[in-house]
Amino acid sequence: MPSYIKIEGDALSRALAALPGWEVVEGKLHRAFKFKDFSEALGFMARVALDVHQLDHHPEWSNVYSRVTIDLVTHFTGGITDLDVELAGRINKIVG
Repeated sequence: MPSYIKIEGDALSRALAALPGWEVVEGKLHRAFKFKDFSEALGFMARVALDVHQLDHHPEWSNVYSRVTIDLVTHFTGGITDLDVELAGRINKIVG
């Protein structure tokens, strides 16, 4: 289980290199997804919700029809942590 270690600098660059599609936007891990339709987007969110629940780490996310936008940050540390990186990795596995 992640330990809420804040990741910055070179460590964050290495983490991003292992997370295709993710970037840092306004201090948060950010990724936007486009699906075929609303049903597919909502199904993706439901699958992600299982990992969210397991990690007890809740993303900032939104859904507009076939698009899902996700931002990950650990608010109480004031930045991106290993928990955010773990969840981003799990999300990438779900998306395939």
